Amino acid sequence: MNANRRDFLRTGAAAGSALTLAGTVSAADQSNESSSKKLRLAAIGVGGSRGRYNRGGAIARQAAGFANMIAVCDVDDKHAAEFNESFGGKLTTYRDYRDLLETEKPDVVTIGTPDHWHAQIAIDALRAGAHVYCEKPLTLTIDEGKEIRKVVEETGKVFQVGTQQRSDKTRFLTAIAMVQTGRLGDNVNAYVAIGGAPTGGPFENTTAPEDIDWDLWVGPAPEAKYSEERRRFFRWYLEYSGGKMTDWGAHHIDIAQWAIAPGETGPVKISGEGDFTPIVPDDFNWKSFFSGDASLPNGYNAATKFHVNLEYADGATLSVNHHYKREGDNVDFGNGILFEGDKGRIFVNRGKIQGRPMDALTDEDRKELDEKIVELCKGKKPGNHMANFFACIEEGGMPISDVWSHHRTMTSCHLCNLTLMLGRELEWDPKAEQFVNDDQANALLSRESREVARAEKVS
Repeated sequence: MNANRRDFLRTGAAAGSALTLAGTVSAADQSNESSSKKLRLAAIGVGGSRGRYNRGGAIARQAAGFANMIAVCDVDDKHAAEFNESFGGKLTTYRDYRDLLETEKPDVVTIGTPDHWHAQIAIDALRAGAHVYCEKPLTLTIDEGKEIRKVVEETGKVFQVGTQQRSDKTRFLTAIAMVQTGRLGDNVNAYVAIGGAPTGGPFENTTAPEDIDWDLWVGPAPEAKYSEERRRFFRWYLEYSGGKMTDWGAHHIDIAQWAIAPGETGPVKISGEGDFTPIVPDDFNWKSFFSGDASLPNGYNAATKFHVNLEYADGATLSVNHHYKREGDNVDFGNGILFEGDKGRIFVNRGKIQGRPMDALTDEDRKELDEKIVELCKGKKPGNHMANFFACIEEGGMPISDVWSHHRTMTSCHLCNLTLMLGRELEWDPKAEQFVNDDQANALLSRESREVARAEKVS
C-alpha cells in the first residue's frame, strides 16, 4: 500500500467520524434509523425506468435507502421527471450536473451516466465536497484513472465503484479466498470469458428528441450527430465506452486480477488478437479518431471477438476471451472465470462456483475462508455493496471497490483494448504507468476532451 493510500485511510476515517452522530448505528444495519439519512443525496444520470439506457436510476434508488434524496440530474428531461415522480415529485431537477453541484452542494452523489462522462463528473463532484458512488466502468482511458485517484487522495472523500461482484461472498469473494489461501496450489492462472460485442451499422442519423440535450449527452467526446443506436447502445462505440472489455471485463477481469495478482502491481506484457466490426478499416488511426480528426460511419466499432493474454512479472497469466474453449479438457464457457493451479481448478460466475477443491472443503477450511473474506472486505461486512459505501462514510475505512483497485482493473481492461487497436504486443511498466519505449501506445493513454457548453436550466 503506497503512502498516499495510507494517508487517505487516515483522513477518510477522520472524515467518516465527523459524519457519525452520537447514538446512531452503522449504515450496514438498516433495521434502525441511520445517521446517513441526514446526508443530502443527489442522483446524476438516472436512465429510464426500465433500464433502457443505463443502471443509473437503480443505483440511485438503492442509495436513497441510506440518505435523503434531494435532487436529480439527467440530460433527458423525461428520465429526470420519471425519476422525480418516484419520489413524489419533491426533487429539484437539473439538466446540467454542474448547476446541481453548485446549487445543491450535496453530501453524496450517485453517477449513472454513460461511461464517457464518469471521470469528469466524478472529479467535479469530489471537488465540490461530495462522496461518490459511480457506476462502472469508471474511466475511458488510463490517464483518467490517474486523475481520479489523485483527486480522491486530495479530498479524502469516500469513493465506491459499482462493481458489485466484489460484495458477493457466496461466489466471487469465496473464489478469491480459495486462490489466496493456497487451495489451488501454486502457479495459479486465470481464464476469463466476457462475451463479444455485436456488429451493427451504418445507422441513420436523425434529429434528437426535444426532451434531450444531445450536445450535453455527447459531452467531452468528439462531436456526433444523434441516432437512437448511438445513444441507446453506447457501450459498442469506443468513443463512449470500451465494448465488452470495460463492460463485463470491469467485473470479471477485476475478480481474476484481484485473486492471482493482489497488491499494487499490474501486467508487464499484453498480447493477443481480435476482430473489430466491419465499420473499422485495417490499420485505423485511433488516436486521430478520438481527437476528432478522423471519422467512422455511425455504427458499432468495439472488438467483436478477442483472445488477449495479460502476463505478470511473477509469471502468472490472465487470459481474456470473448469465449474460452480448450479442446480435450472439458473447458468451454462464454461467461465466467476459471482459476487453475497445480492442485486443482474452480469455475465461478454469477450463477455458481464449482470444482473439486470446493467439494473437498471441511468445516475448518470454510472457517479459514470466512476469515480471509473479512480481510478482503477490509473489516466491513460483505454482502451489500451500497451499504458498504455508506458504512465507510459513517465509520471511515476503505470501500470494497475503492478507486485504487478499480483504476488498476480498468488499466488492465484498457491495455487489452489497446493491444487490439494497435494490433501488436505491448510492454507495460505498472509502476511508472507507461508503455516501455512505445510513443504510439503512450499517445493513447489519454484523449482530448471537447469543451462542453452549459445546458439551459429547466427547473
